[in-house]
Amino acid sequence: MIIGVPKEIKEKEFRVGIVPSGVKALVQAGHTVLLEQGAGEGSGITDEQYSSAGATLIPSAAEVWAKADLIMKVKEPLPPEYPLLRSGLILYTYLHLAPLPELTQALLDAKVTGVAYETVQLDNGFLPLLAPMSQVAGRMAIQVGAHFLEKETGGRGVLLAGVPGVAPGHVTILGSGTVATNAAQMAIGLGAEVTMLGRNLRRLAELDDLFRGRLTTLASSQHTIEEELGRADLVVGAVLTPGARAPKLISRKMLSLMRSGAVIVDVAIDQGGCAETSRPTYHSDPTYTVDGIIHYCVANMPGAVPRTSTFALTNATLPHVLAMADKGFARAVRENRALLRGVNVYQGKIINREVAESQGREWSEVSF
Repeated sequence: MIIGVPKEIKEKEFRVGIVPSGVKALVQAGHTVLLEQGAGEGSGITDEQYSSAGATLIPSAAEVWAKADLIMKVKEPLPPEYPLLRSGLILYTYLHLAPLPELTQALLDAKVTGVAYETVQLDNGFLPLLAPMSQVAGRMAIQVGAHFLEKETGGRGVLLAGVPGVAPGHVTILGSGTVATNAAQMAIGLGAEVTMLGRNLRRLAELDDLFRGRLTTLASSQHTIEEELGRADLVVGAVLTPGARAPKLISRKMLSLMRSGAVIVDVAIDQGGCAETSRPTYHSDPTYTVDGIIHYCVANMPGAVPRTSTFALTNATLPHVLAMADKGFARAVRENRALLRGVNVYQGKIINREVAESQGREWSEVSF
């Protein structure tokens, strides 16, 4: 199989779809890797390192897309890449289609096979390809939230850690999954007061044990969310329903419960965001203010730390691309239920129910 790896074109996106060790593994298995020149520079990986691993360097993205059987990326295609989509192409990347009907239609029109990292799911519910970036984003949420709480950035002027004689800042985390757990770990490590709201009481009990009483857990409801908004210096939106739009847990009216200069870091923005007032932003202009509340809604947070993120992502994605290359797509998904759940679109049809329902479209069951 010919695997193509183009350079990411999303603003300030420095990650790349594969690292040299991944190239070497694919080449040793008898496959060809076409890599756009300079694709790894943002992650500190040179063309020479890729070439030494066996990649064929290609000067243009269009040529990579045209020659590849499978395109391996990090982020979803942007409008300038839509003309490069074609029938029979396998696209293996983060798609986050629920809030992106235009991209969904482009994939359907081109009859692309779209395998979304974020919906590859084990039988126990674990999302192995989303997990590494969720870990990064969860940890970053506290880091960036602490920064934008500083007065010079428009924040409340609160130090999350506090100091002796002064109370620490209060962090409220909506959700109890991987993002939420990593955010709690960072916030507690800084010395902040942390409350987590979730609907899975069993998971909350596990986290209570994990953090040995240093984390307050609450069953999520509109009442508890409203109470927490009144206390929070920093709110981390970390809710996720695989494939579907994020639920809107914070209405604009509820912002009035918060103190001026408080910060919302909406990590759920890839799936539409969990605040009514959330809209995607970019690393070059990451925040905006609504009713005195600072919103940080960067849709590719891990792109700011590409050296860490790229290697963590490839660790997770490589086994599946090897399976698709070695066995062929149909056999690979037949033999791996987790990978099958990652297929969002196929031959002009949406086959992921959550994606279809989020856009009011029909979905189809397909046998491979």
